[in-house]
Amino acid sequence: MGAGDNKPARNVMWLLIALVTLAVGVGTALEIRGALAREREFRAAPACTSVPVQASGCLWKQKFTVRTAVTHRGERASPEAHLELPSGKPWRVTFRKADPVVSEMKPDDKVVGLIWHGQVVEVRDADGRRQQTSEGPVGWPEDRLGGALACLSFGLTALVGAACGLFARDNRRRATAARIVRWHGVGMGGAAILTLWAQGANSWPMWAMLAIWGSVALLLCVSMLAFAIGAVRGDLDDETPSSPGPSSPPPPPPPALPSGGPGARATG
Repeated sequence: MGAGDNKPARNVMWLLIALVTLAVGVGTALEIRGALAREREFRAAPACTSVPVQASGCLWKQKFTVRTAVTHRGERASPEAHLELPSGKPWRVTFRKADPVVSEMKPDDKVVGLIWHGQVVEVRDADGRRQQTSEGPVGWPEDRLGGALACLSFGLTALVGAACGLFARDNRRRATAARIVRWHGVGMGGAAILTLWAQGANSWPMWAMLAIWGSVALLLCVSMLAFAIGAVRGDLDDETPSSPGPSSPPPPPPPALPSGGPGARATG
């Protein structure tokens, strides 16, 4: 099968990837409002006046003793810690990342767990450092927003690029423009992931992530349009002359005239 036969299949593959990514992005975007509401509820929750006997919306600080803590660095498993109540009851807690508390936990360390709705949502060590657990509501809106930006921006541009590639058929210039659109979408999605990482590392507010990614995405959109239009117009065509074929031997020199020459015979 030649390279030309693979082009429709490649565009169909891009189309399917774009549709799946768009679906994931829409689902993630729909979760942002709920994540924001849950974080607001947590921040506005009052302290419990007594030990809650059932899952409650108030906040209760509970002392724990660390039994084991594993960061699982380089593995797919989430960091986890096995805590123990003063009564001896074990309590397993997982985290989204290893720093800053889990990586410093040692057996028999004393920590304080913040309990909300029957779950440990935050752990604080003796030095006052705190870290959200996997059940913690803080930071989820930013994560959902970053995921939605990455999936929607990539999925939309990949969808446009794949559709243009399917309709381009044997038009080389339009196929090049479609490829440019698709790969700019990869750049937009990657920019969203990097922005989310920077936001989490620096604890920036949500609007800062939108502002940074929006600026980068705008530049990428301008670049995408400029290169795509240039590709359709043929500005990106390779105008260098084609390389010559194998060098042919030089033509033989003309035969040399006799030593006497015609003039000599005339005068003879």
